Amino acid sequence: MATPLALVEHQLAAYNARDLGRFLAAFSDDVEVTRLPATAPAIVGKAALGAFYAQNRFNRPDLYAEIVNRVVMGNKVVDHERITGLGSDPIEMIVVFELESELIRRMWSLSPET
Repeated sequence: MATPLALVEHQLAAYNARDLGRFLAAFSDDVEVTRLPATAPAIVGKAALGAFYAQNRFNRPDLYAEIVNRVVMGNKVVDHERITGLGSDPIEMIVVFELESELIRRMWSLSPET
C-alpha cells in the first residue's frame, strides 16, 4: 500500500467485503472524519470509526460502493462513489481522503442532500 491510490483501493475492497479489520488497517489511529458542510469532525479516532462502520455499514449485507470517478493529487484521493445497500435507492457521495505516513488521516464526505 505504498501509494495513496493503492491505500484507497485497499480500503474500498475491504469496505465492499465488509471486512472491518482490513478496512481499519488503512486508517491512522487518530483519523478524523468530517461530513461536509460541517467543519468539525463527526468521528475522531480509529476506535470510533470502527464502531460506526460495525454498527451502521458492515451489518448491511447488500452494502457496495462503486467508483464513478476518481482523482489522485499528491497525498489526496477524491472519489465520486455510488453506494447501494443503505436504503432503497443508491446514494451518491464525494469522499476526499488525505494520507499521512501511508495511512488515511482525514476523510471528508459530501452528499447531494447536505
